[in-house]
Amino acid sequence: MPIGFSNEEIMQTIKMVEAENLDVRTITMGISLLECSDENPEKVYQKIYDKISKSAENLVKVGEEIERDYGIPIINKRIAVTPIANILGSCKTDNYTFAAKALDAAAKNVGVNFIGGFSALVHKGMTKSDEILIRSIPEALSVTDLVCSSVNIGTTKAGINMDAVKLMGEIIKDTAERTKDKDGLGCAKLVVFCNVPEDNPFMAGAFHGVGEPEMVINVGVSGPGVVASVVKQNPGIPLGILARKIKETAFKITRMGELVGIEAGKRLNVPFGIVDLSLAPTPAIGDSVADILEGMGLERVGTHGTTAALAMLNDAVKKGGAMASSYVGGLSGAFIPVSEDAGMIRGVEEGSLSIEKMEAMTCVCSVGLDMIAVPGKTKASTISAIIADEAAIGMINKKTTAVRIIPVPGKDVGESVVFGGLLGRAPIMKLSDFDSSEFIARGGRIPAPIQALTN
Repeated sequence: MPIGFSNEEIMQTIKMVEAENLDVRTITMGISLLECSDENPEKVYQKIYDKISKSAENLVKVGEEIERDYGIPIINKRIAVTPIANILGSCKTDNYTFAAKALDAAAKNVGVNFIGGFSALVHKGMTKSDEILIRSIPEALSVTDLVCSSVNIGTTKAGINMDAVKLMGEIIKDTAERTKDKDGLGCAKLVVFCNVPEDNPFMAGAFHGVGEPEMVINVGVSGPGVVASVVKQNPGIPLGILARKIKETAFKITRMGELVGIEAGKRLNVPFGIVDLSLAPTPAIGDSVADILEGMGLERVGTHGTTAALAMLNDAVKKGGAMASSYVGGLSGAFIPVSEDAGMIRGVEEGSLSIEKMEAMTCVCSVGLDMIAVPGKTKASTISAIIADEAAIGMINKKTTAVRIIPVPGKDVGESVVFGGLLGRAPIMKLSDFDSSEFIARGGRIPAPIQALTN
């Protein structure tokens, strides 16, 4: 049944697009690569390249057509594939960088912005293939341009794989070093998850889950500027009423995203999967989640009350999305990446926002510590400890949490790094001076919490 829109809704959407930075952040095509297994790396490379090139040959063209036909900006066209570790178990090699090169070449061939799925799911343990993939990440991200990587190290049902957590601290350090000529940019394309969703359209964490169909279209919609406008137009009203107004706005944004997703699926002859309504900021002025929180009455993001304001925002966004579509998925909520949000950058630079406060905020937002730049001298064990803390929040609260952290080679607190584009710039954040290495060295597995016993 087609989605119907009133004239008033159409005019509201036009205003959101023209004045409030509303956009479809991404149309992401999920593609299964399970048929690409082979013992021979060269054959795997060709199978991956051919499958993606054929499946996504019209993705960019269709995205641009929908953008023209509906007047809605579609910022990115992306691809997510089966976690590569899942298809290379029989491949006779001890390095999977060749597969990353195949992904990169195919992505460039079809013209997408990024491709995700150089990934492994190791929340309960690592197979040989998983470990090879993880150890290949630093090289893979240093020799490719469009490939994104993710590793899931914990779930509420399985607990936290602390051996994988320890290893990922080392991998992140190595990735930063191998891309030091770009200020550790490789780490911006690497994320470590707990409770990872299998239908997330956003990078760097997108992959095509094993429960997904052969191909699927997932859409990520973003509109921090739209929500900020609603907040600023309603000063002083009770928070419950403000939450309702945010929910109504999220409803409209989600309907627009679902329309685009269904239309893209129809034109590509691929089933529509989900719409992910996530308030994903950009460095542009007026496109900030921090601005929404400050519009509620906080002098600066990070001050006392920030976690409560973010909890209300995240909940209202989810409720509005769920009312608008039966197929809301992915992450759906509010993102708080430092480098990609002008208000978050301002909070760090003015001293209102610390990594400890951000950790508290991740208890109630969509993901976790995102695009955090830290001193290049930070030890691998410290990064692992930060990952463990975030994973514990996700595990206990039955929610997705993640860490995307960049130990910037040669930089220290007081300096900043510029990544450019949607990745923005980041002040180097201070970490604790105290050590966590003995805790991380213990390894093993943190058991699943009592909340896991739901059967």
